[in-house]
Amino acid sequence: MIWVDAFTAVPLEGNACAVVLDARGLDDERMQAIARETNQTETSFVFPGDADADFNVRYWTPSGEIPMAGHPTVATSHALCESGAITAAQDVVRLKMPAAVVPVTISRGSPPRYAMSQIAPTFLATFSRAAAARALNLSEDDLRAGTTPQTVSTGTPQLMVALASREALDRCVPDAAALFGEPRDWFSVHVFAPGAGDVALVSRHFAAFRGIVEDPFTGSATGGMAGYCARYGLVRERHYRVAQGAHVHRPGLAEVTVGGEPPDAIGRITVAGPAVTVMHATMTL
Repeated sequence: MIWVDAFTAVPLEGNACAVVLDARGLDDERMQAIARETNQTETSFVFPGDADADFNVRYWTPSGEIPMAGHPTVATSHALCESGAITAAQDVVRLKMPAAVVPVTISRGSPPRYAMSQIAPTFLATFSRAAAARALNLSEDDLRAGTTPQTVSTGTPQLMVALASREALDRCVPDAAALFGEPRDWFSVHVFAPGAGDVALVSRHFAAFRGIVEDPFTGSATGGMAGYCARYGLVRERHYRVAQGAHVHRPGLAEVTVGGEPPDAIGRITVAGPAVTVMHATMTL
């Protein structure tokens, strides 16, 4: 097992993921138990590839499997490179997960950088501004004017909530019962505001993973956020930087590229960032 921090080049920042490099022989029950043991937002399990992909991967939270995730994809690509399973001559690896085959472009520098190409976003149900504000312990005026919260998926459905300011983002206190009660069409909730300097957006991500309330850096939701911002004109650029994780003392950065022809067409969204290994471990079962 290799423990990787993704979307950072600094150990103990970004988002951590434990990568099981050879998961053959592990059934669902055992993978779930290992994910509870690591207690990360996701643990990655790698299986041999097939005709569609170089490797098959499955990602588990402490409470269940998810069809696609961003930081485990970056972490898994890094672990496979470090272990030699991806050779130095290979600059693209295809990872097959339940939601899609995701190609990852590898840039071998210092630090190495991994760019995952997510499927084009799907725009699902909208959600009341007033209800979203209450669920975040904010006022409706704290939401960005003219926006409506909406579920967006690039493989995993996540509710997108645009806020008016970084100050409002700092004040968010999620009400789990309001955000994750039934019925809903989202898996988790991504809240974001305008950034500063060379960072276009700053975000936070809320979930209900057996005691894990806030995710340090969420690559899949970064893709959905970029799609939402492109569709509604919140960010005009098609290539920019985003930040997440400072609110849980694990800052991370990513670069986003939105495919398709502006202003209307939105294609595959690339989310790229570095990764760093923090631990090699052997698990005795």
